[in-house]
Amino acid sequence: MTTILIADDEPNILLSLEFLMKKEGHRVFIARDGQEAKDLIQQEQPDVLLLDVMMPRMNGLELCRYVRTEPAYKAMKVIFLSAKSKEADVRAGYEAGADLYLAKPFSTRELVQKINGLIATN
Repeated sequence: MTTILIADDEPNILLSLEFLMKKEGHRVFIARDGQEAKDLIQQEQPDVLLLDVMMPRMNGLELCRYVRTEPAYKAMKVIFLSAKSKEADVRAGYEAGADLYLAKPFSTRELVQKINGLIATN
């Protein structure tokens, strides 16, 4: 079973993504800000991180950079889900170490397919 951490400060997105991921058979943790997400990463070591870029206490880019500097988290897949969709924003996400960057609004079907593809490459 794949463990997914969803970190977003928008409650509706958290709820809908949590429901979707559980329906797909994944174990799910949610965080409402970057620091809460960092704590959960350390405790649970999820397989996939779904991160918003703009979050309080630690933004998604900072969190992704942290994950990429820790050898224990090398296999974690990082997907950004962000309203920041300009080319520079997307580039910043990949430079921080993201495996995938999807602009909001996004297709939930596409998200599920992308997650399944990333998991299959592990």
